[in-house]
Amino acid sequence: MDVPGDGELIELEEAGARVLVLCGSRRLPAADAVLRGLIADVSGVPADDVELVHACGVCGARHGRVIVPYPLTASGASWYADVAVSGDAIVAAAATRHPLGVGMEVATLDGGAVIDEAAFHSSELAALAELDASRRALVRATLWARKTALLRAVGHTDFMEPSRLALSIPGQDGGTGRIVRSVPEFGSGWRQVAFHDVPVPGNRAASVAVIA
Repeated sequence: MDVPGDGELIELEEAGARVLVLCGSRRLPAADAVLRGLIADVSGVPADDVELVHACGVCGARHGRVIVPYPLTASGASWYADVAVSGDAIVAAAATRHPLGVGMEVATLDGGAVIDEAAFHSSELAALAELDASRRALVRATLWARKTALLRAVGHTDFMEPSRLALSIPGQDGGTGRIVRSVPEFGSGWRQVAFHDVPVPGNRAASVAVIA
């Protein structure tokens, strides 16, 4: 696949995923077109033949990661794929082995106390409070991008309140985040989650959550 504009392909070898970051194009393609192109490139089928469904397999609502009815992987299983958009940036990801989700958030100096309390664990809020304002904005955005990506990877759930989960702090975990405090309803699955932060231009953060 020809990567238009300032597009960059990133291999997450440990996760078995491929990520496409597309940014800065005056005529940015539609998010679905970018995701179809990525899946076409790794699967060998024409992009026009790639089928995407934006509906939860449990309730039918438009939430969670994208479903790919066609093509199937070489083993006959479904592809795992997702895409996120923020302004003039698109991040798409596809994998054959593990569920994944993509999150991207703009870094703001102040998210608001109510929003932060709903989004972040008390330990995360304490860590954010220790940072200077400019650094805090990007770390906050990265944490929220990670949680958004996880919610999309998990899909339909009744218990995943973001503030109940505590993640490792970006900048202190080598760029691969982990869940450090989970919820009982998640069982032991939280130990298999990894957050792969993806560099994107501009004042924003992106992450791909992979459930191994």
